[in-house]
Amino acid sequence: MSAAVTDNPAEHRFELKAGDHVAVASYRLAPGVITFTHAEVPAAMSGQGIGSRLARGALEQARARGLRVVPQCPFIAAFIAKNAEFADLVS
Repeated sequence: MSAAVTDNPAEHRFELKAGDHVAVASYRLAPGVITFTHAEVPAAMSGQGIGSRLARGALEQARARGLRVVPQCPFIAAFIAKNAEFADLVS
């Protein structure tokens, strides 16, 4: 499995790859704001903490870019609620 969460701006999503499988967190960008719209972890990757690693990596990159976060995706919203260190990003 790739250790890094990568941004795929052409597809408007962050990705975490493992073999032939890719977990994704889709987003929309606006000036100064990233809106997470959907996250998906393939069934073959479930139960391994992949979704949390994906969310953490995407949020860390948003912070590094100085972006505010709108968590429309229920998974990303729940991750932020459980990980208070990201609460300051939420618009």
